[in-house]
Amino acid sequence: MVELRQNEQKVLLTLNKLGGKASIDRIMKLSGLAHASVMRATLKLSKEKLAQLLEQKQTVVTLSSEGKTYARDGLPERRLIKSLIKLGGKAEINRIVKETGLDSQFAPIALGWVRRKNWATIKEKKQQMIALRDPEKGEDERFLGILKAKKAVIIEEHSEEKQIVADVLRRRKLVEVEERILRTLKLTAKGKALVNKGVTIVDEVSQLTPELIITGKWRETKLRKFNVTAPGPAFYPGKAHPLQQIIERAREIFLEMGFTEIRGPLVETAFWNFDALFQPQDHPAREMQDTFYVSDPKTGKLPSEEIVDAVAKTHENGWITGSRGWGYKWNRKEARRLVLRTHTTAETIKYLSKHRNPPIKVFSVDRVYRNEQLTYKNTAEFHQIEGIVVDKGVTLRDLMGTLKTFYSRFGLKKVQFWPCYFPYTEPSAQAMVFVPQLKSWIELCGMGMFRPEVLAPMRIEHPVLAWGGGLERIAMLELGLEDIRVLFSNNLGWIRGVPLRR
Repeated sequence: MVELRQNEQKVLLTLNKLGGKASIDRIMKLSGLAHASVMRATLKLSKEKLAQLLEQKQTVVTLSSEGKTYARDGLPERRLIKSLIKLGGKAEINRIVKETGLDSQFAPIALGWVRRKNWATIKEKKQQMIALRDPEKGEDERFLGILKAKKAVIIEEHSEEKQIVADVLRRRKLVEVEERILRTLKLTAKGKALVNKGVTIVDEVSQLTPELIITGKWRETKLRKFNVTAPGPAFYPGKAHPLQQIIERAREIFLEMGFTEIRGPLVETAFWNFDALFQPQDHPAREMQDTFYVSDPKTGKLPSEEIVDAVAKTHENGWITGSRGWGYKWNRKEARRLVLRTHTTAETIKYLSKHRNPPIKVFSVDRVYRNEQLTYKNTAEFHQIEGIVVDKGVTLRDLMGTLKTFYSRFGLKKVQFWPCYFPYTEPSAQAMVFVPQLKSWIELCGMGMFRPEVLAPMRIEHPVLAWGGGLERIAMLELGLEDIRVLFSNNLGWIRGVPLRR
């Protein structure tokens, strides 16, 4: 047996009175219920198949402020042709406009429409207009008259010709168009049978008061039942951006592993970004195609002369490292150029220049910039996870274990390390993880042990384990995304739909 609440009974009986089919607005008016109450009752009646909710799209056309003026005074071209006929059917344009009383901004519009409607010809050289006929009212003028009388018109109720006219008036900004949904409720056979059987509206009480309890009236009162399992309205409390949540999670993992976070400026000298890491000054990565160079100011300060001189000699001939260096004349001016840092390794090497004594375990999760084309997998601005470990006797195996532990905390259990090349580490490798949903291996970071050419100028005497990789790749795997641009699009619907991640 179907049990209906008071408002649902009212809507059902009102619908029956209105012949079994009526709009939501008519039901509201006759029943005296608010729109929200009628819609809630409609959902229940539809669920119980006592009524059917029908929705129809409507295009409502109304006059704009300019359209109201033209509906009252006539279209500019109509006023212009009237003035021309009054002046004998032939006159100078300036005289006609003056006779019409049109504002100067509307005169070109009126002239254009007079010519388009073939009401008159214009002789450009003599600046004259000659009337061809005294036109009858057109469809656009008649439609303006209809709108003036009715205030609003549902375009679907009119012919295709009227719809074309309405579109022309819309482009002239004389009408405003609004899309609406007409909701109609229709009584089903099951609903009709229930009404015929008899439905009595019984007053309901939604709150049990002390008065009802004391007087005992609660025994005679119908208490409204509430469905405590029904979903409530959507609620969107304030929360961190999904990408920011993952950044915080990465930080927490490193802190729990005993690391200390370091930060640095977004703008660095080429010295710390490239030279201190033994990248030659003619390296392709330093070209404008890959690096953003700052135009004002163009240069910054170099560190102590001792460090600068050691780096210069290492580049030129290898200095005391046993290396041959790069075999070119190192340029101090090039090293002073300011860049938007291309990696956070610039901050870790700067940190090592002042902190040399082991044990050292530091990390950073920060923004870096590369001059790359914006695509579904690349952006010019992204976050890099960077870290170093300095200690006596540490090896590449220790670094592998550190990264395996880190990635396992993100649920990435299958990790491999493939050999590769980086200018400032040897041996070098890249950390690869297997992603089951993609059925492929994905590179997450580059890693290795700093070369003597990097360590000697900073007077570091112990092995340094280093790694760096993009955070966005982890975020895309974690959030199930295929397009990196989603992370930076600020799509409110997507942000709201992503749950808090712990």
